[in-house]
Amino acid sequence: MAKEINNRGLACPQPVINTKRALEELAQGTLISIVDNEAARENVTRFAENAGCQVQVAEKDGEYYLTITKGEASVPAEIVKSAGETGAMVYLITSNTFGSGAEDLGEILMISFFNSLLEKPAPRTIMLVNSGVRLAIKQSRVVEQITKLAERGSEVISCGTCLEYYKLKEELAVGRVTNMLEILENLSGEGKVVTL
Repeated sequence: MAKEINNRGLACPQPVINTKRALEELAQGTLISIVDNEAARENVTRFAENAGCQVQVAEKDGEYYLTITKGEASVPAEIVKSAGETGAMVYLITSNTFGSGAEDLGEILMISFFNSLLEKPAPRTIMLVNSGVRLAIKQSRVVEQITKLAERGSEVISCGTCLEYYKLKEELAVGRVTNMLEILENLSGEGKVVTL
């Protein structure tokens, strides 16, 4: 019989953390993680798939039942991302302006930064947190440059809590929504991390 985890009403990244802990206790078999919002569904699914598990999602009355299979029936995890043009750099961007001081100057510098970044190997990951999430929305002055980097293989991830705080979730134009656990994994994983 599959073990169930109730993640209803939990804020990011707790559903992912609870699922991770339950999977660590499970040598092989099936786990059902129950969440009640789309962000949690996406984050838990992505985490489980990255861990090499197979995931099936069923929706019932606005809740999502994620059946996660670990072990013999699971799919091998893709450990190494396809190289393409991407380098090992990870950029953590915490603001929609570059540096502190005059905001208009900071916006000009951020445009210059992304234009210059297009001349280098694309970074492995671009993580956007706090007001940095404004860079990946439709009205951003650098959304075109970030989209080009994504097309070259950069993973662009924006903090879901930050997008909700600024009421910008529906405006996201490039990349995908992430959670703090995945951000932390990128910060502590392989590759050089640069914070702006």
